[in-house]
Amino acid sequence: MPALLEAKGLHAAYGETKVLHGLDFVVQEGGVTTLLGANGAGKTTTLRAICGMLRVQGEITFAGKSLVGMATEDIVRLGIAHVPDGRGTFMELTVEENMKLGAYTRNDRGVAGDFERMFGYFPRLKERFRQQAGTLSGGEQQMLAIARALLLRPKLLLLDEPSVGLAPLIVREIFDIMRRIRAEENVSMLLVEQNTSMALAFADYAYLLETGRIVVSGPAADIGKDESIRRSYLGY
Repeated sequence: MPALLEAKGLHAAYGETKVLHGLDFVVQEGGVTTLLGANGAGKTTTLRAICGMLRVQGEITFAGKSLVGMATEDIVRLGIAHVPDGRGTFMELTVEENMKLGAYTRNDRGVAGDFERMFGYFPRLKERFRQQAGTLSGGEQQMLAIARALLLRPKLLLLDEPSVGLAPLIVREIFDIMRRIRAEENVSMLLVEQNTSMALAFADYAYLLETGRIVVSGPAADIGKDESIRRSYLGY
C-alpha cells in the first residue's frame, strides 16, 4: 500500500520544551497505524503536530503535499479529521448541531445521506438526535465525536484515546464499529490508545514512543506477540 501520511525527522515543542525528537513514521493508504507509549511519551503531541496546532521542524506530507506551515483549517480541508482526547464534543449543542459542524467545510448535497450512514454505524445518535450532547453517556459522546469527524469524509482519521473513561463493553463496541468504518469507508486511521492490546489487535502497524522518540516499530501483530516488548514497554 502507498504511504498516505509520512513524517520524517519530526520535531515539536511547547514553547521551549521539546517534546518530539526526530520521529519518522508512515500511515499507509487504507491502513491503520497505532502510536503507543506511556503518558507524556509524545503521542497526542504527534497528532497535534499533524493538524498544524504546533510549530514543527522536519517534514510531514499527506498525499504527497507538505503540511508544514499550513493552517489547521486548510489541513482539515485536505481530508484529515481529528477526534481529540476528551472527544471535543460541544456539550451545549444538540447531537444534530454537533454533526452539522462536522460537515461545515462541505458544499455538496450529500450531507443528509451521510447523516443516515452515520446512524447506520451509531443508531443511538439517531435516537438522541435532538438531545443536548452534554446529556449523553461517555460512550455516546465518543460515538458522536467519531461520527462528526467522518462527516468531513476524511481520507485520514486521527483518533486520540477513543477508549478513555469507557467501560470495556463500550470499548469493544466502538472498536467493532471502527472496523466496519475502515472496511466500508476506505478511511485510513492513526490511532493513539492506552489500551495497547486492543490497539495492537486493531492496527496493521505500530510505533512505540518513549520520551518523544520511537524506540520500537513493526507490524502490530508481531509487537503484540513479543513478550519482551510487552513486559518492557507495554506493561502486560
